[in-house]
Amino acid sequence: MADSALVLFDYWRSSASYRVRIALHLKGLAFKQHSVHLVRDGGEQHASSYRDLNPQGLVPALVHNGQVLTQSLSICEYLDEQFPEYALLPPDPLSRARARALAQTVACDIHPLNNLRVQQQIRQRFSPGKGEVVEWMNHWVSEGFSAIEQWLSRSSAMGDFCMGDAPGLADCFLVPQVYNAERFGCDLAPFPRIIEVTGRCRGIPAFAAAAPEAQPDAPVE
Repeated sequence: MADSALVLFDYWRSSASYRVRIALHLKGLAFKQHSVHLVRDGGEQHASSYRDLNPQGLVPALVHNGQVLTQSLSICEYLDEQFPEYALLPPDPLSRARARALAQTVACDIHPLNNLRVQQQIRQRFSPGKGEVVEWMNHWVSEGFSAIEQWLSRSSAMGDFCMGDAPGLADCFLVPQVYNAERFGCDLAPFPRIIEVTGRCRGIPAFAAAAPEAQPDAPVE
């Protein structure tokens, strides 16, 4: 790792990792990737070598100049402070608070109820059918997206993106959650503004480069 200032430990399908990849690409930062396969051999995130790096055993983890950072929101804000050339957060305090609230709706309210370890625990403890787990996941996605959709509908800050006319922190978090929703067949028809913002983001090279299918550890079709 000594030959690269930024090393991202991630997994191609991890939406939390996806957020950080978008932020890195928006800022034009060079980084190395180290894949932590979340499923193979029971999950490489449980290996002692990775737990030494991140005691939570989660991805992403970012190493910058030998220092380890964890939690996607914290990592993105760190990158914004350390590399301010492309700002992920708006300049004024109120707009920054609103951008963080949108990101946290995804990171704190939707994603924790649906991530891989929660799915695994639900299956192990309660033996539901596959369809019931998907229904659980889509319920919480729809709950969170309903709030985000209303906020975007009412906000004068929304432009082409969540917070104005350039993508920022909120978009970095929204787009990966839409990817997950699509993957599990969640009905997105009630959320036209979310769909609109996501479509614009996906047309930007930084978002395309960060997409799961573009990652070096993505399976070859």
